[in-house]
Amino acid sequence: MSIRISALYISVVFLSIYAWKDWFKSLCGLILLMAVIEHEDMPKTMFGIQGFNMWNVLFVGIFLAWLASRRREGLRWDMPRHVNVLLLMYLGVVLVGFLRAVFDRSYIEDYPFKSLVSEELINTVKWVLPGVLLFDGCRTRRRLVMVLVCLLVMYFLIATQVVRRLPFESALGGGVSHRARTKTCTSIGYSACDMSTFLAGASWGILAVLPLVRQKKYRVLILAAAGMVAFGQVLTGGRAGYLAWGATGLILCLLKWRKYLILAPVVVILLPIVFPGAAARMLTGFGQTDVAGQSMTDDYLVTSGRTLVWPHIVDKIGESPVVGYGRLAMERAGLEEYLRQKYGEGEAFGQTHNMYLETLLDNGIIGSIPILLFWGMMVIYSGKLFRSDNRLCSAVGGLTLSLMLAQLFAGIGSQHFYPEESTLGAWAAMFLAVRVYVEQARVREGTIVAEGTWNSQALHQQAAIPAVRA
Repeated sequence: MSIRISALYISVVFLSIYAWKDWFKSLCGLILLMAVIEHEDMPKTMFGIQGFNMWNVLFVGIFLAWLASRRREGLRWDMPRHVNVLLLMYLGVVLVGFLRAVFDRSYIEDYPFKSLVSEELINTVKWVLPGVLLFDGCRTRRRLVMVLVCLLVMYFLIATQVVRRLPFESALGGGVSHRARTKTCTSIGYSACDMSTFLAGASWGILAVLPLVRQKKYRVLILAAAGMVAFGQVLTGGRAGYLAWGATGLILCLLKWRKYLILAPVVVILLPIVFPGAAARMLTGFGQTDVAGQSMTDDYLVTSGRTLVWPHIVDKIGESPVVGYGRLAMERAGLEEYLRQKYGEGEAFGQTHNMYLETLLDNGIIGSIPILLFWGMMVIYSGKLFRSDNRLCSAVGGLTLSLMLAQLFAGIGSQHFYPEESTLGAWAAMFLAVRVYVEQARVREGTIVAEGTWNSQALHQQAAIPAVRA
């Protein structure tokens, strides 16, 4: 057993035991483990039992400790009713889509039922649950800051692994092929597309928490961390992530950082000069030469074959636009098989490569409405928090908005609305935003309880008003 695996086991045992003293800190440790738990060297199962792995064992221990401590801590479920309703509807869509796949297994007969349950239901729902626990337990400013730090450190550690494993030359136009970069990212634990997406959001999210740090030396460290994460994102070579990084930064500037818009043209000019490898990757398929020697744009190379797939997906959606086909619709509706027979083997034919088309294909219009409403609501909440004058609220809103926008923009060419391991941080941030929304509403209504110390400045202002009037 290697030293790294031994350290993992020791960490999991310690956090599992410590959870019965302070489940919230153990939950933060669980989030940090996401930086390494998916690494190729880490054990995925124990004793050959599917689903029996270190992360699941630790989460179950934390979950049980949370249940046992709720009454002791006096916690009550105070999530806004409309958020509860949309979350339950979201879960209902996932459950109905899964059941449709269970009772109609056309083209997935070889998919073992045990794996179907594990991958398409349990492993979809479980990545949301840490965020649910965070919402319930994050009742103080200290806990909120703790979670923010853990989320940012998690992304920083992942970016550090990318920078360590991939040579700098890959961003400068040489050194590593895209296939090699994809393989390296997968060995770290996430696909290149996923990693490019969440690192794109994380780099802006780190900048959003900068106002919380007052000392100059720590602000420099924060800027360096944001640069490291952004550079790691460049090295992944994920083009959807590149698009997401630029679009997310533009939205953040339009919402709050307007004075930095003047730098946008400079960035557009300098980035291709500083990182020609990334620019070449982004412009793949443009400026091709046809048989006549004329310059052309190869749509297949530009979109990695997506332009072949998307028209067929749209046609299939048109055949059942209201309710869709259920989970794994690409396979179960026979679309994947049709595309492979028509165009031959290709990596673009196994999935929709567009999370908006995916939810319409799987869930139809009816099932997609609550999903889109939930994400739209969270974008609005996080955007309002980001624009707040309260630095802590702005930091939470900025991080949440950055991660969500990166996901939504990158979703044009990849990603999923279904929760997965790469989006755990985004879901955790969403629930933090809801918690801040709830606590800020209490402050405004003057009903915040003493447990909070949530917004000491606001509480002092509340207390000062009667004294002044007296």
